[in-house]
Amino acid sequence: MKWKRVVPLLISFMFFLPLTSAGNGGSQGPLVVTTIPPLAGIITDAFGNSVRVEYIIPPGADPHEYQLSASQIELLQRADVIVTTGGHLPVEKKIFELKGEGVITARVLFAEDYKRNGFRYLKEYWYDEKDNPHGVWADPTNALAIAKSVEEALTEKDPERAQLYLTGYESFKERVSSIVRSYRALIHENGTAVIQMPPDQYAVEWLGIKPVASIKPEEEVPAIGVDNLVKTAMGTSLVVYTKESPQQLKDAAKELSLKSGKPLAEVSVFWSGRPYTDVLIENGAAVVSALGGKVERVPIKETDVTTYVVISLLVGIILGTSIGIILKK
Repeated sequence: MKWKRVVPLLISFMFFLPLTSAGNGGSQGPLVVTTIPPLAGIITDAFGNSVRVEYIIPPGADPHEYQLSASQIELLQRADVIVTTGGHLPVEKKIFELKGEGVITARVLFAEDYKRNGFRYLKEYWYDEKDNPHGVWADPTNALAIAKSVEEALTEKDPERAQLYLTGYESFKERVSSIVRSYRALIHENGTAVIQMPPDQYAVEWLGIKPVASIKPEEEVPAIGVDNLVKTAMGTSLVVYTKESPQQLKDAAKELSLKSGKPLAEVSVFWSGRPYTDVLIENGAAVVSALGGKVERVPIKETDVTTYVVISLLVGIILGTSIGIILKK
């Protein structure tokens, strides 16, 4: 299908696409407190103004070093549901202690709660095959597991509005699933990558891209020299880094891309104030752009939510920010 045929068709669909809330929740409803901003993005995307959402660790702070303040403990005491990344952060370990001591009465969700709904840890293939606890929320399977667990906790807390929470979750699930199907259709071969840090794994593996090496293998492990990774990178599909990472590590990823001749993709893992699905679309687009030569077609169904994924790509092109996708018959 050629662009001159696709553009009018897609633009005609733009006015019929579902809208989702990207705000911080309404003034009514249960209070959901998350440990990090991206989790708040999942909750507001799924449940909109039916809940109030606050987060603990501010953007720019190191989540592995952050400690709770007195005012934040008070916030946690007012919460109805508390959402963690799984439980490995110092703040989350403290929340576990406070819950055990009875200081916090809210329902606190950890990895074991999410696992009942499909949550999984990916293996760090580059570091002893251990479970990777970093950036788990960037994976759509995990985002859905987290949202489902929150839906169940909200229903338990506020059964009179159970249908409202279920409807919010089901809508979120449909949108996330449609994004995954659409972008996976654009990548026809499983690939490999050198990533910048462990969290990047969750931003790309859902697309069929397996990280085989990491510039900084783990939080406590020093970064590997670029020259030591060039040979490995030459055997992969691309190099991946995050826009929120330190400049020194960004520069290392860019240097590795240049020296290995492999394309570079910039993704997001730690963000604030944005719906989860927006970031998921952008991460998918970044990888598709880097692997643009593999693209053959875009699935379009008028009655399917996948349409708005295609629209998002089209709008970028119309505005002069093309992601480099090549459409063929």
